[in-house]
Amino acid sequence: MAKVLYSATASLDGYIAGPGGDMSWLSDHLGGDNPTAERLLNSVGAILAGNGTFGGDDPNRGTDSEGAFGGQYHGPVFVLTHRPPAEPPADVTFVGDLHTAVAQAKEAAGDRYVNILGANVAKQCIEAGLLDEVLMFFAPVLLGDGVRMFDHPGGTKVRLESLPGETEHWYRVVYRARVPMG
Repeated sequence: MAKVLYSATASLDGYIAGPGGDMSWLSDHLGGDNPTAERLLNSVGAILAGNGTFGGDDPNRGTDSEGAFGGQYHGPVFVLTHRPPAEPPADVTFVGDLHTAVAQAKEAAGDRYVNILGANVAKQCIEAGLLDEVLMFFAPVLLGDGVRMFDHPGGTKVRLESLPGETEHWYRVVYRARVPMG
């Protein structure tokens, strides 16, 4: 059965996008050998993104590397939104409900990962108890402002535990240990 994974690249100060969703900062930090990223790409069976992420900035726009995972991902894409486009792309499914979107993405992914793209959808999945794992890559830059990798003021602390054998920041979400912050 598919697992739901939130993966992203963040600045060292915890931002996955600059102000206004700007992703241009990421261009300087893409490429090169990354066995974990390659293993992840080969393990993704479906993508679930928020509408802002789906229609947002792409550091590779207009190049052969445009799209998820530097244009290397080719598979089912689901977009969580209450405002689907009048003429949606043929290869993208727009869904208005989180639980339905996750269920459809998991079915499409089979025994592979549903990869969450976008901090807002990841936050909704955590709140709903639907997120299984988190994988963060960190780029050597401080952005100072933008979209946080996880932002939930007044929310709950979510315990994570390292996955055995992983050297990157790849964790299992432990829901039974959720504790109010403060």
